[in-house]
Amino acid sequence: MQSSRWHAHGNVYLVVEGDSRGLDLSGTDGAIEILGVDGDDVEVAIVNPDGSRAEMSGNGTRIAAAWAMERSGSRVARVHVGARVVDVRKTDGGLYESDLGRVVVGEQEVVDGIELTPVSVGNPHAVVVGDPAEIVRIGPLLETHPRFPERTNVQVVRVDGPGEVTARVWERGVGETSASGSSAVAVAAATHGEGAVLVHFPGGDLRVRLRAGRATLVGPAEPA
Repeated sequence: MQSSRWHAHGNVYLVVEGDSRGLDLSGTDGAIEILGVDGDDVEVAIVNPDGSRAEMSGNGTRIAAAWAMERSGSRVARVHVGARVVDVRKTDGGLYESDLGRVVVGEQEVVDGIELTPVSVGNPHAVVVGDPAEIVRIGPLLETHPRFPERTNVQVVRVDGPGEVTARVWERGVGETSASGSSAVAVAAATHGEGAVLVHFPGGDLRVRLRAGRATLVGPAEPA
C-alpha cells in the first residue's frame, strides 16, 4: 500500500492509496483514503485520527487534488467526498482554488452560556465570536455537547476588520489544528455573509470568497 504525507499550513494528512485502517496516524490530522481515480476525478474518504470519518474537509480535498495533479500533470482535479464534489484548479501562483459549494448559516443560539452560529459546509461547525485563545476551553466543550449528537467542529474567531478575521480551530475527532479549510469558510460565512474574507490561522492564511451562498477557498497544499 502506497502512502505519502501532505500538509496545508501544517494541517497534516496521510494520503493512502487504499484502506487506512491499522496505519499509525499519530503526528497527523487524519488520513485521506484514495478510493478511486478516473482521469481528473478522484474519489476520497477523510478519516480522523480517532477512526471517525468526516463528511468534508477543505484542506483535505485540496490536498487530494494536489496529489492527483502531481500524479497526472494536470492543473485541475475534481474531488468526490461523500455527497460533495469539489472542483479544484492550480493557480499561476502555485496555490489551489477550490469550489467548496453551498454554505448554510443557521440562526445564532446560546449553548451553556456560549453564543454561537451553526454553519454547514457539508460538515458541521459551531462558530463563536470572541478571543481565539478561548478555543482550548470552548472547543472540547462544544464538540461533544448534546446539542451536537454527531459532534461538531468549533471555531473561536475575532473580527479584525472588514474582510479580515483571526481564528483558532478545534476539529471534531482531532483536537486543535493549525488551520482548517472548511473552518475558514464557516468563520467567513458567520461573520461576513458575502464577499472576500482573509482568514488568519496559527498555521497561515486562507482566502475565502462567498457569493450567493457558495464558497471558494484559496490556499496551499504540498508534500510534508
